Amino acid sequence: MSAVRTTRTVLAAALVAGLTATALATPALAASAPAKGDHAAAQQAIQAAVDAGVPGVVAQARDGRGSWTGTAGVRGGNDRYRVGSITKTFVATVLLQLQAEGRLDLDDPVEKWLPGVVQGNGHDGRKITVRQLLNHTSGVYSVTSDAGFQEKIFGPGFLEHRYDRWTPKQLVDIAMTHAPDFAPGTDWNYSNTNYVLAGMVIEKVTGRPYGKAVENRIIKPLKLRATSVPGTDVTMPRPSSPAWSTLSPDAGPNAPVHDVSRLSPTLAYAAGEMISDSRDLQTFYRALLKGRLLPKAEQKEMTTTVEMSPELPGLGYGLGLMKQKLSCGKELWGHGGGIHGSSSEAVTTKDGRHSLALNFNADWTGDSQSVVEAEFCGTTPKK
Repeated sequence: MSAVRTTRTVLAAALVAGLTATALATPALAASAPAKGDHAAAQQAIQAAVDAGVPGVVAQARDGRGSWTGTAGVRGGNDRYRVGSITKTFVATVLLQLQAEGRLDLDDPVEKWLPGVVQGNGHDGRKITVRQLLNHTSGVYSVTSDAGFQEKIFGPGFLEHRYDRWTPKQLVDIAMTHAPDFAPGTDWNYSNTNYVLAGMVIEKVTGRPYGKAVENRIIKPLKLRATSVPGTDVTMPRPSSPAWSTLSPDAGPNAPVHDVSRLSPTLAYAAGEMISDSRDLQTFYRALLKGRLLPKAEQKEMTTTVEMSPELPGLGYGLGLMKQKLSCGKELWGHGGGIHGSSSEAVTTKDGRHSLALNFNADWTGDSQSVVEAEFCGTTPKK
């Protein structure tokens, strides 16, 4: 991403997307003031995304007056979709629960749980804590920045390698061939390797796949019927719409698009493999921010943020949870996620009373932040 594009919304979208290879474009916004509970601005924003080239959008919001579901293009209101890095909030929640039970401490060195895994080219698991994995202050190089991995996973090579199975250790080993981004605790940088390691820590502590912990501790208690950790299953459950990709961050307007719905979730693992829908995502984030999933001490830890960029003081990253301040001054908590042919956002006010979750079934165009601004601030895209 070039420096001239470092704006609040573009950087936020690029940082939270995590697994996509492109930053989303951001159209200019014009202010309006719809009545409380009016979702007309959000509907206009998702239609604007389709007008700009996104094949389809589904969004759902809940506030004090009820629930609204909006669609544009070819989408179903109950569509399930790959949520990408939104997976990270689920993973962080499980680790905080394990800490509350005394089964680990977030200030444990990674080496304690994964001996010998974080080593090479300056990486040292003895000097990195589990907490630093969760808030992206570890300095660990992101596997998705590796050129060879990108060639196989994000570019045209995806069509040949889409069903390859990757082990978490393989993903980490790729990252270890590079130098760290910085010394642990001295800076901030989004790294998908952090959450690959976090998933591995859960498995070491519990003795079971991290997905089982997510299912037993979050999915089942909250009755999230559309939410799953697919593991090695390459298919998408129904109902769902195709996920479309140009397989190139620099694709022109006439570039061919590919249906990338089927892929091996192992390429993302605990950094971004989960599937859900807009209803379930809102249920999860509302429950989380209302304190239903964590004790007060762990809740405070999760919402203690570090600065993501000095240029963007309104953005902060906690433990698998991002805080942002909108143009109208409202504060939201949640996460975004991008994976092949899919770009998602799930946010809520801190009291959990007003929430939004949405998905674009494209990874080369669209602006999810404009939908967020529309729903919470009443802004609508300029024509």
